[in-house]
Amino acid sequence: MRAGLDMPSLAAAQEYLASLHSITTLADLRDALEETSDRLGCHYFALSQHVDFLRAPDSALRLHNYPESWEAWFDSRGLGVSDPIHRASHVTAFGFRWAAVSGMIKLSKTDRLVLSEAYAHGIGDGFTVPGNVPGETLGSCSFACRAGDDLRDERIPFAQLAGQLLFETGRRMAMKRPHADPPALTDRQVECIMWVGRGKTDWEIAQILGVSHGTVIEHLRNARERYDASTRSMLTVRALYDGAVCFSDLIA
Repeated sequence: MRAGLDMPSLAAAQEYLASLHSITTLADLRDALEETSDRLGCHYFALSQHVDFLRAPDSALRLHNYPESWEAWFDSRGLGVSDPIHRASHVTAFGFRWAAVSGMIKLSKTDRLVLSEAYAHGIGDGFTVPGNVPGETLGSCSFACRAGDDLRDERIPFAQLAGQLLFETGRRMAMKRPHADPPALTDRQVECIMWVGRGKTDWEIAQILGVSHGTVIEHLRNARERYDASTRSMLTVRALYDGAVCFSDLIA
């Protein structure tokens, strides 16, 4: 069983997550995926866009260390598009445990076969972070334990943040960056993003800043438009990447 490293201090976790900004090559990205997997106590990782890889082997991003036998079984059935974990990631903007998938989408007999085959190939408990950007190929970043092992609850927040950052790194390598230069944000927009990153609702942010609920909604809507970000979580990730906010800003 891969026990994983003890969860680092807050400062150490922030330092590691910040280091992901320095990734410039796919080789570096793969190394970061492997290191993150180790820190989570996982054995497997997969960062991919959701396409049929036999039909389009060179047109989409995929980095993983799953067993070759599972890759062959998976690709022979065109599961890049229809895999139940991938489909579940299309209906949420937040990371999820694989055990929760049956409550997110209706599982068919084929879906249950896919999940049982994954376990038979040695892939156990997992956590997936969606990477859904309007107008782009859907994708995700996943970490999984060997069959029989468990991903510990206290590691989930780290998996969520790391998975978002790693997927965003991969998509930026795979296509042109939406903004050649970071968009300019107002001070109020930055404040709102900071509180979003701390898990506050629009109403709570309004109370904290002493402004109306509608004003907060408008600030965040304008910020999402400037970043072409469809969700609050994606807005936060992109603001982190561009330095508009830093990790310490997001700690409640």
